Amino acid sequence: MDDVITRVEGHVGRIMLNRPKALNALTLYMVNRISGALASWEQDPRVKLVLIDGAGDRAFCAGGDIMRLYEAGRAGRFEEARCFFQHEYRLNAQIASYPKPYVALTDRTVMGGGVGLAGHGSHRIVTERSLVAMPECAIGLIPDVGGTFLLARAPGHLGEYLGLTGARMTAADAITAGFATHFVESSQIEALTATLVETGDVGVISRYAKNPSPSHLDSNRPAVDRIFGRKTLADILHALEVEAGDWARSAEKALATGSPLSLHCTLAAIRRARPMTRVGDALATEYRFTSRALTEGDLIEGIRAAVVDRDRSPRWSHRTIHDVRDSDVEAMLAPLGADELAL
Repeated sequence: MDDVITRVEGHVGRIMLNRPKALNALTLYMVNRISGALASWEQDPRVKLVLIDGAGDRAFCAGGDIMRLYEAGRAGRFEEARCFFQHEYRLNAQIASYPKPYVALTDRTVMGGGVGLAGHGSHRIVTERSLVAMPECAIGLIPDVGGTFLLARAPGHLGEYLGLTGARMTAADAITAGFATHFVESSQIEALTATLVETGDVGVISRYAKNPSPSHLDSNRPAVDRIFGRKTLADILHALEVEAGDWARSAEKALATGSPLSLHCTLAAIRRARPMTRVGDALATEYRFTSRALTEGDLIEGIRAAVVDRDRSPRWSHRTIHDVRDSDVEAMLAPLGADELAL
């Protein structure tokens, strides 16, 4: 069975991620198949909109296939990993500028690369079963796939909070943060899909959309803004240490366990993305980091500790956030010259 199923059904170009046992994790083949389908449907008069979803009952897409990146890095095949990031980011930019409505049905888990497939679409639907997160710092990456662009546009300083901690968002949280546009009950997804196929009209989504339960992010907004709006990572961590509440303890723990280099670069990348008007510019900044992540960053060690050996005891290149210098951050985010990603 193909890892990506593409077809025209009624008025809809349909894309289904089809690696349910791997949580629909993305490979280069899948990225290129999706990109090719989108390109072919741009001028196809049969296709009024695109709809993407994922097979299985566990995930829409849990991210890129990080084991393949790990194996490539361990074998010294660094260009193979860079090639994946290049093609993935080009797809993210393609989705962001797609001329037809692009509907992402993200019932269940959406992480990392899954955010890149869903978060830049015109219509981003979540359900009561959805869980959205960008936990890249935990494996030595930064929120990529245009994630820094989305995080920079979240209200207040929610972007810094979500990007640094990898906190999991419910449907209501995802809408509050701008990662989703509509809430539809999971029991209505099949009916909504059928209606979209029949009509080719994204306006019908409003018939099925409801207001989700209250957002936890909303209730913590004053404290989040006060703490995560601080100038430096050290300032943020110190403020968390003296803040009361379970959410503060969880955030403090996340900062203590993530890659110190990734955390610093994440904060810098989100803040650099704030004045940007094009997702492509944020993707180019993210690529500066990810192109170096296997050779100069913590990605191989992060994947080893989280997925390979699963000892949850990564030996980061910097012991604490206080050991990361400004020059270390600049080195990871510096322009790549002839290798710069142009989008």
